[in-house]
Amino acid sequence: MTGCDAAFEQLLERHRPRLVASVRRRLNPKLIRRLDPSDVVQETHLEVLRRRDDYLRRRPMPFGLWLLKTAHQRLQKIERDHLRRAKRAIDCELPLPDASSLALATRLVSHLPSASWRLQREEAARRVRHALALLTETSREIILLRNFEGLSNAEASQLLEIPAATAKKRYTRAVLQLHELLRNDGHTETLR
Repeated sequence: MTGCDAAFEQLLERHRPRLVASVRRRLNPKLIRRLDPSDVVQETHLEVLRRRDDYLRRRPMPFGLWLLKTAHQRLQKIERDHLRRAKRAIDCELPLPDASSLALATRLVSHLPSASWRLQREEAARRVRHALALLTETSREIILLRNFEGLSNAEASQLLEIPAATAKKRYTRAVLQLHELLRNDGHTETLR
């Protein structure tokens, strides 16, 4: 292994925790029994190593974003392959794992200090999952990138290959749609 290869491996390892967390959040809950997030991360690393020279030549975006984008593309391909092999569609009812929905619900609804707070949080997470399922894939993606990946509008725009102003508009529109869906689902009193 050359010094360059070793440095690249270290760079991949430095970004690994964020990559694993991202894949876990995005992995369709119905595929968890068949697909481990670490498998997706490993396939991502192999893809990144294969495309390394092209990345270094072009440098289309910061390395961390490129790594996330590659992981998301690998995850989409893997999920499509699993769907094709299973010859059935995965129900869109739960586009996010419970923990991710709960995290987003916690951000969107006020904290209630009562003893039933946990049950209300779980119900809010269910409602958020349902509302997210009703959004377009584009709207869900921008919300995930901004809220779960912690990306700025500029970073999300690079990942989605759209102008920063468009990413900002999409995010604003998606959040408004999500709030409206939640309001229509009886969350008017708890929306921030």
